[in-house]
Amino acid sequence: MLGNRQFYHETVRNIIIGFGTLFNDIHVVRKNNSGVITQTMKVPLAYGPKQKWLARLDQDADLQSKVAITLPRLGFEIKDMTYDPARKLNRVQKFKKAKSASNTNQLDTQYMPVPYNLNVELFAMAKQSDDALQIIEQILPYFQPDYTLTIKDMDDMDIARDIPIVLNSINYEDNYKGDFAERRSIIYTLAFTTKFYLYGPVTSSKVIKTVQVDQYTDMADQSPKREQRYTVTPKPTTADADDDFGFNETVSFYQDAKNYDEESGEDKLNQD
Repeated sequence: MLGNRQFYHETVRNIIIGFGTLFNDIHVVRKNNSGVITQTMKVPLAYGPKQKWLARLDQDADLQSKVAITLPRLGFEIKDMTYDPARKLNRVQKFKKAKSASNTNQLDTQYMPVPYNLNVELFAMAKQSDDALQIIEQILPYFQPDYTLTIKDMDDMDIARDIPIVLNSINYEDNYKGDFAERRSIIYTLAFTTKFYLYGPVTSSKVIKTVQVDQYTDMADQSPKREQRYTVTPKPTTADADDDFGFNETVSFYQDAKNYDEESGEDKLNQD
């Protein structure tokens, strides 16, 4: 009902990949009593719900198993997606682009995209308080309260767009196992909103190089004779779809009984 053309621009997928890339190079260090660094580790990052990692901790809270979850770690997941009417664009305007550098007689068009907000949660999980604070302090200074990420979100039309990622809130929690004094994990949950656009299908058509209008003195049922022809062509005539060009306008007057034949593209006498 919405259309018979399949299209998938991977916009949301690219947003998620770009979001994860922001946090895939965070490190924590550990020092001895003399302040000498004894260990440096890169914090692993994975997509998945927080409950998944908590379930792993429940199964092996002491992290002794060879297949146990590694702490500290980062994870993120999509929470929901909502329409954003404040960023709505004119729905009748279009993007236009030549098909390719080698095929400039074909024009690709696409209607303006639709604004949406994607809410994502990032959580930092650690067993030691200092590890968790190191992670948080490497993230928060970049969000004031937003960080702009540039992605190529519409590859077919060569559109690159700045995507604001807004930090909405920060939540903190401790989880315990057994004795109250025994800390199991510390979790910081950061809620973000990414402001992006979703695109519809791309339509391809040939470039119109000539527009011709024949004008008559009466209605078609009166078998009128044509009086003049109005023709418009690009200036220069060699202009392509992505060129900056003007127009040539020509008006021709006739006193014959010919009409334009659409099949042959020629002027012919009426056979009536």
